Amino acid sequence: MTAANGRAATGDSRADRPATGGTPPGATATEAPMTGAPAGAPTVAGATSGARGGPGGGDTVAVVVRQWKAVHPGIDTAPMEIIGRVNRCAALLQQAEDAPLRRAGLTRPEFDVLATLRRTGHELTPGELARETFSSGAAVTKRLKQLTERELVERRADTRDRRVAHVRLTDAGRDLVDAILPEQLSYETDVLSGLDGDRQSELGLLLGELLGQLEGRLRLPRA
Repeated sequence: MTAANGRAATGDSRADRPATGGTPPGATATEAPMTGAPAGAPTVAGATSGARGGPGGGDTVAVVVRQWKAVHPGIDTAPMEIIGRVNRCAALLQQAEDAPLRRAGLTRPEFDVLATLRRTGHELTPGELARETFSSGAAVTKRLKQLTERELVERRADTRDRRVAHVRLTDAGRDLVDAILPEQLSYETDVLSGLDGDRQSELGLLLGELLGQLEGRLRLPRA
């Protein structure tokens, strides 16, 4: 989830477009969707349809791992088996979840700004929005300009220091976030339905532990 709504934040490398996520070393993105995956989702080049989740084939990361082990039998692929799957899942989920944003004419980073203002429930400065969305000040300024032109946010100058701006959602901006969020949550519920409640809880705890370690190591702000 992003910093705005809980999905993985990747900073400004997304260049104000939906993120396509990452793949393990040696995997390449193509336009042929994996069976059961959203159209346009990245796949592993050279993997047969049977290897993409078919009987005995495993997932696409398993294919890549087997290929690397064949080339370098002594290599430790354990990190790849975790990080590769996290990146792969993020890429597939991101593409499907960005569909309602595209229909609304929003990029993922623009929605992150709107969602941050909605979930915090109060005005934020551009600097605060940059920290909340793991973005640069210049990127946030660009997004605020576009959102202001669409009358989804509005800015007011600080009464004591007019160099400082405060940003808040308009009614239209709030309504747009509230319309998009249920659709995304419904999709996420469906995606996770293959795991029972206990396994979902266990996965959430493990991912939370990993995320906390990474945020501490990289000195990223925590919500």
